[in-house]
Order: sequence, then C-alpha cells, then structure tokens
Amino acid sequence: MFYCPYACTINNYYREVQTNSSIRIFNAAQGISNVDIYANGNLIVENLAHKKVSDYIPISHGNHNITVYPSGQKTNPILNTNVNIPENIILNVAITGTAPNISLFLIQEPSAAKNLGRPCIRLVNLSPDPSPIDIKLSDGTSIFTNVMYRDFTNYACIPTGNYTFTVTSSKDNNIELTIPNINLGNNYYTLYTIGKNKKTNSLEAVILKESGTHRNDLSR
Repeated sequence: MFYCPYACTINNYYREVQTNSSIRIFNAAQGISNVDIYANGNLIVENLAHKKVSDYIPISHGNHNITVYPSGQKTNPILNTNVNIPENIILNVAITGTAPNISLFLIQEPSAAKNLGRPCIRLVNLSPDPSPIDIKLSDGTSIFTNVMYRDFTNYACIPTGNYTFTVTSSKDNNIELTIPNINLGNNYYTLYTIGKNKKTNSLEAVILKESGTHRNDLSR
C-alpha cells in the first residue's frame, strides 16, 4: 500500500527561538497509533497518525529532549530521548521500531542540492524485517540493492515521468510490494519502506518530497 501523508504541526514553541535548522517528524513505528511529540517539554506536533508526517518545524541547533506520548496524554511516554541538532541542517526525524522498542532515526535532507532538471530519489528502509530489499523499475532495472533495516541510499536521478516501483527481496528476488503510478517531477524525493515484522507481513511505502517543497505535488 502507498501513502502520501502530511499532517498538521504546532510551530508556536520555536517562533521566538533563534533557529537555523528544520525538522519534520514521520510516524513510522509499528504498534502505536496517534502520538503527540514534545521538545524540551513543549508540544511541537499534535495527534500525528501512523504513516503521517508533520510539517517542517524551525528548531535551534544543539541538544533537545524529545518525548513521544499517546495522543492526548502526558504520562508514561512511549519514547524519551535526546537528539543533537547540528547547525544549518534539514532533518527528517522518523519514529521507528515496533512497540515497545521505539527509537528515533534521523535522516538529513539536501538543504542546498543542485537542480539537475530531473527527479532524484533515494530509499530509506524502515521495515523491521531483517531481510534486505531492492528497488526496481517496471522494466526490471535495479536502482537500489541490498538495503538493510535503518539504512538509506544515495540519490538516484532518473528522467521525469510516471513510474511503477517494485520492492523485492535481495535474497530471493521475491516481489514484496508494487508501488504503481508515481509521478515524479523535478524534485528530490525519499521512498520509505515501513511495516512487515514478525506480527505482520504487510510491507508499505511512503514517498515524501524534500526540502519543504512537498505540498500538492505528488500523484498516484
């Protein structure tokens, strides 16, 4: 199943803080539903559903305490951890794992990437399944191979157009998922694979446009 998910964000906390970096948060964990996310005790993202991503949030560089709670609660956090945000950076912060073993995974975006006149896409594998995966085009051409859990690739730049991607097992070439009819324009994208653990065989994919240019531009 393919999702194109965007959610609402609370930005008030950072408006009076000197900022030079940005983050957005992606709820990719298994076994949890909607969550609220706090930074240093302040609510920054509210009611973020599974497979949804927040808007970009300006944030100061340095160390931040991040806590994740079930939506509407403020006791017994699902996650309580510290992250260091470098200067002048854009980060996707993925909530990953399978409850109760939840953690954050930080993926940097190209904040000053070249405009190459064609789409550039990479793979981030957030599926807890231990088997590595490949991504292929509909003609069988492999664009990413042997990508393990919590690993990500460099960007592959391909002609603008409509694509069907196939996710296959690197071990036996079995098709795990087909992602049809994805229209890619002149932008940077990340394809996230999520799901498929010991409790479920359902592998899913989410494609996000990067660097704050994601609104209203992805089509099935």
